[in-house]
Amino acid sequence: MGFRKLTNEPEDITNQYANDLEEVVPLTNTINKSSNEKPQQNIIDDVPAHLEPYLQTQPTFGLTDDQVHERMQRFGRNELAEKKRNKLLHFLSFFTGAISYLMILSLILTAVTSDWLDFGIIAGMLIINAVIGYVEEARAESSIASLKNSLALRCKCWRNGRLIEVNSADIVVGDIIVLRLGDIVPADARLLGIGASGEAIETDIQIDQSSLTGESLPSKKKPGSVVFSSCVVKQGQQQAIVVRTGPDTFIGKTASLISVTTGSGRFQKVINYIGNFLIIISVLLVLIIFIHELLEEKVATGAVTQGQVLSALNQMVVLTIAAIPVGLPTVMSVTMAIGAKQLAKKQVIVKRLTAVEEFASVSILCSDKTGTLTKNELTFDKPYLSGSYDKNDILLYSYLAAEVATDDPIEFAVRTAAEKHHPQVNNDGSHSVQGYKVVSFKPFNPSDKTAEATVQELATDSKFRVAKGAPQVILSLVGGNKQAEETVEAFAARGLRSLGVARTVKGMDQWELVGLLSLIDPPRDDSAETLAECNQYGITVKMITGDQGVIAKEVAGRLGMGKNILDVDELVDPTKSEQELSDAVLFSDGFSRVVPEHKYRVVELLQERGYFVAMTGDGVNDAPALKKANVGIAVAGATDAARSASDIVLLAPGLSAIIDGIKVSRIIFQRLQSYALYRITSTIHFLIFFFVITLAEDWKMPPVFLILISLLNDAATLIMAVDSVSISHSPNMWRLRLLLVLSCVLAIVLSGFSFAHFYIFRDVLHATPGELSSIMYLHISSAPHFVIFSTRTNSFWWTSMPSLVFTAIVLGTQVIALVLSVYGAFGADPNITSIGWARGMIIIAISLGTFFIIDVIKVLTIFIWDKFADKSRHEFATVPAFAKSKKDTSKASKFIQKQHQQPSRFGYDRAQRRESVSSVKSY
Repeated sequence: MGFRKLTNEPEDITNQYANDLEEVVPLTNTINKSSNEKPQQNIIDDVPAHLEPYLQTQPTFGLTDDQVHERMQRFGRNELAEKKRNKLLHFLSFFTGAISYLMILSLILTAVTSDWLDFGIIAGMLIINAVIGYVEEARAESSIASLKNSLALRCKCWRNGRLIEVNSADIVVGDIIVLRLGDIVPADARLLGIGASGEAIETDIQIDQSSLTGESLPSKKKPGSVVFSSCVVKQGQQQAIVVRTGPDTFIGKTASLISVTTGSGRFQKVINYIGNFLIIISVLLVLIIFIHELLEEKVATGAVTQGQVLSALNQMVVLTIAAIPVGLPTVMSVTMAIGAKQLAKKQVIVKRLTAVEEFASVSILCSDKTGTLTKNELTFDKPYLSGSYDKNDILLYSYLAAEVATDDPIEFAVRTAAEKHHPQVNNDGSHSVQGYKVVSFKPFNPSDKTAEATVQELATDSKFRVAKGAPQVILSLVGGNKQAEETVEAFAARGLRSLGVARTVKGMDQWELVGLLSLIDPPRDDSAETLAECNQYGITVKMITGDQGVIAKEVAGRLGMGKNILDVDELVDPTKSEQELSDAVLFSDGFSRVVPEHKYRVVELLQERGYFVAMTGDGVNDAPALKKANVGIAVAGATDAARSASDIVLLAPGLSAIIDGIKVSRIIFQRLQSYALYRITSTIHFLIFFFVITLAEDWKMPPVFLILISLLNDAATLIMAVDSVSISHSPNMWRLRLLLVLSCVLAIVLSGFSFAHFYIFRDVLHATPGELSSIMYLHISSAPHFVIFSTRTNSFWWTSMPSLVFTAIVLGTQVIALVLSVYGAFGADPNITSIGWARGMIIIAISLGTFFIIDVIKVLTIFIWDKFADKSRHEFATVPAFAKSKKDTSKASKFIQKQHQQPSRFGYDRAQRRESVSSVKSY
């Protein structure tokens, strides 16, 4: 992928570390000689030899129009190819899936049999489901498109001896571009070390490349260095020659990682699994009944006419429509669409509708550090103070020696802290201090690594000098200070950048140490609280950063995370087996000095262990991992590459919106699971009863009642999308084997009550055939439908009370069914007779009693399953030896070991495992 390889020579590492620190932080020297900390991996800045002939362009003249045209043909436009979906094909994709295919087949059969009422119902459900999915995704994509604000649209470029402004997409290899403060670099380019008009430059250029590398500070670039596309110029001005454009740039190569992540979502697999199960048993039983009808006709009359075949076919189509959950995709889509709208109100944009459901199963959150967990800006930490000096003194003297006209992050941090906290420093933009006047100023320069100012104290008219800069230089200036030197080492070991401050006393040449400032990119104000809430909801958070390990550990400690930070060398260690590497990744709390391919690898390893992984990020370097993760989350201010690769985009800064996302997604999951259990149960009950009663008694329910059962009950279940449910404090997972077993148990019990109704009313109470039709319609409509109150929770139904709206709609449908039965469907069919209010109320009362019995059986079945049948909790139960033996055990390791000691249905090591094609069946 073009990333620089790590070297194994310690001397090279130490020397390079020193150079890197001098490059990145000119005023700081935090090298810890005794530390084994290794340098951050940088992205490659080599230019292939075959491009050199194209890089001989004359500065301040540029390319000619002919050269631009020829190179445009050779290298292409400076843009990343955007794959646009065909809108029609995308819309048609919502008509795919097992249930959709069966509904389409049913459409054809209803058309053949001229059953236009059912044709309209099925067609309506198909179209509604497709429209909901298409509209919600289109709306999300539109929201994302409106967020684009980080593109370099135009840039200054030398062409034909003139400095002109051109579209960034028209830049070609060999173009001479001018980079200025605030510009977004339009392509990978090599710095030429001269100003816009060819003049000598006095200040170096600083580039913010955190979106690529995760570095928390701008990088100081020397002439000859390569700056990368999408980075931002933070200081300086310089000419550069374009060396790579479009897909050949670093951002382009990173985008290629995104394209390798494929595979359908977990939700589609779950729907297909449920759908296939129901379709197979439905079609099989209906075909048996169909063949039985034709054989009976053959035996009775000796021949089967076309009309008799069509009549039997029509009966089977109606039976199939009533049995198969044609509303399953629609109810699921509506539920997730409502969840997506709820999240949008909380500043969370859902790009992929199924991500609403998948977010509920996330058990590991991999979070980028810079700009996500931290503020991506330097601020002062607790300083070291010498002698009698206090915090106000060190703020005052560092401010007096601060350069005003620079955007250097350290100088900016000095000015901001003093203006905010020191009473004598004016915060009106005048850059003045009450009682003091800067007489002369010598800005920072790389040779002596200090900045100095001569200051006049207005009250006494006396003068003194102040200096700030690299700690070793300042300590040398004051004649040494052993305690301060130890403090510098301690700051370095914690990843804090330090800055020395001194002033003269008793003359202009006798220096005295004021103290040492420590600087860090601090955690966001809400990060620690968000991480604590993640832990409460059963989610472990792993930090991923391009910064040094000591910095990562310091930030992790401040956030209350574990400090077991895995260095990138361990991720690419060829001596480690795949299992050892997987264990190390699983039981670590974070990862340092990583580049895009390593983030991708971390997510991949965690997924291979069976965990549902979410990844947050904001930069180009996060995009591949965002795409690979089960749920990719682009945080506020993310680049276009990160947003396009993600499933969810946060509009509010920080991670606090993630907690809202977790709560809403788990509510949605509970609703989906509740509906699935209800729908599978009612389908199996329906098939068992009609299969047995048709073969044994040759009894058929009038088609109008079958249609009413399908229409009324499926329409009513749409209200589940707004039902009130309790939020699980552990990640949710589809337990499909339990779901099917529980559905079968409940369906068998319901079937027993149905057979009892049939035989008691027919043989004991001697109901007429017309009355029996109305009686069985009311029972089959109400008894399974009331079960929906039980399927809402794994415990007894009263532990999670339904909403009033939900209750009213469900009971309302049964009031309609009651009225239709009492009055014989208003004479719609001569085979239907009214049953009167007494019988109707008795049937409804029995259905309510059935619901209470079903609820108890449900709880017992789940209890027995968890105790005896479910062996999956013991999978992956072995904690690696290194995780047990470590004295400083990681928080991730403690969390997992605790779950092993106290396994539960929602345990970390089982319930959070993702569903794959193979693991779907493991449930």
